[in-house]
Amino acid sequence: MDQSTLLKLLEEIAGTDEVLRNLQLDLYGTQTLDSMRTVELIVLLEEQCGVSISPAEFDRENWATPGKFLADVEARIAALA
Repeated sequence: MDQSTLLKLLEEIAGTDEVLRNLQLDLYGTQTLDSMRTVELIVLLEEQCGVSISPAEFDRENWATPGKFLADVEARIAALA
């Protein structure tokens, strides 16, 4: 799954295209993501990408910005290969 597709998933859950334009956007500080949206994104990633993330292994800091989200999810996808 490429970065563009991952960002589109994030945009869908976040409800704003700002995540596409600003990879340094503070997702939690701006309330772009909250706990419920994070869970929705985790479910969507599992459905769309086969990436399973348990709440115990989720670290909010790793998804603090769209750039960090991309790096974390890409690392998880690479680990599956």
